[in-house]
Amino acid sequence: MQALNRFTLGEIVNTQILQEIQDKFSEATGLAAVIVDPEGNPITKPSNFTKFCSYVRSLPQGLTRCVQCDDKGGRRNQKPFVYTCHAGLTDLAAPIVVENQYIGAFLAGQVILLQEDDDVKSNMFCCTDDLGLEAERLSEFFDIVEVVPEKRIKAAADLIYIMSNYIVEIGVANLAGKHLVKEIKAKAELETMLRATELKALQSQVNPHFLFNTLNTIARLAMLEGASQTQEVVYALSDLLRNNLRDIEILRTLEQEVKSIKDYLLIQKMRFGERIQTYIDVDASIMEIKIPPLTLQPLVENAIIHGLESKVEGGVVHISGRLEEEEVILIVRDTGIGISSEEVAAIFRAEKRKQIHGQTTGLGIINVHKRIQHYFGNEYGLTMESKLGEGTSIYIRLPYSPM
Repeated sequence: MQALNRFTLGEIVNTQILQEIQDKFSEATGLAAVIVDPEGNPITKPSNFTKFCSYVRSLPQGLTRCVQCDDKGGRRNQKPFVYTCHAGLTDLAAPIVVENQYIGAFLAGQVILLQEDDDVKSNMFCCTDDLGLEAERLSEFFDIVEVVPEKRIKAAADLIYIMSNYIVEIGVANLAGKHLVKEIKAKAELETMLRATELKALQSQVNPHFLFNTLNTIARLAMLEGASQTQEVVYALSDLLRNNLRDIEILRTLEQEVKSIKDYLLIQKMRFGERIQTYIDVDASIMEIKIPPLTLQPLVENAIIHGLESKVEGGVVHISGRLEEEEVILIVRDTGIGISSEEVAAIFRAEKRKQIHGQTTGLGIINVHKRIQHYFGNEYGLTMESKLGEGTSIYIRLPYSPM
């Protein structure tokens, strides 16, 4: 509620609602009524205005005085206020104040207060003498203004105070709702932007380092051989890039993901030769489940680049998948150098970003984890086990939803 000065009464309370409140009040009491902004300008259509006041307001100078008088009356007190207007009639005002900010007033009246010994009409002519109004018409309209007892005026003042407080409550509720909607929208937009950024970052993990090594491999094969292996690698690279650059927000089958992994591993095998052995053992019964694209490749890439590449003797990457009690468990296991339990914790807290060979340790892992939770809920995602010198195992839990 801190930035109320950015809003007007008409913005925080629907003008049609204000009009209905005002009209009902006027109908119930017989009094004229209008709701004004902080400068005294009407934001509703006048209800039950007297001919006298309508005539005074018909001239620019008269309207200006009425607005100034309404402004002064509305601001004068924090509670309902009964006063004599600039033209000699009795009016009442209830300010509309939200969090100490005056945003308008509920005005009513245009009556003559029943009093003894006061020459109200003479006072009226004295007040309006310089407006240039026709005396005969002014007298005629004044004579039909309702004369009311003070008790009725006080009761009406109490009623408009209740009405103004009701308007305040509506305004506060509406404003709070607008702030909430705005915050929710901003949060949603931020999350969408963050997710899109993370997905683009993930897509770009087929980075220049990997492409450079792949193209070098292809060039060497092209020079040393004449055909088949080079063609196989080129096709694998083509399919891999095509799949990785497709719409990353559209789920695809596990079978398609495994195909991409095979393409990726074929290329890496050309680079590392027999140093790295890979095995894929995924149950055929789960091949049709839908998963986010680039779920397995970042994990396999981490296993090779961060787990095995630095080991002279190389090692093994094993990719498996099975069904366990209505859940799919995918495992990417390597016999690499491993990492400490502190580093595992840091990856999932997204605190640590250690650069190795131009790539970011943990980026692929945490992105895969977040995307799985985005699509399937927080009960799913990744867990990771690792021992220094022995290797790393990453477990992916997914819901089983056969097609």
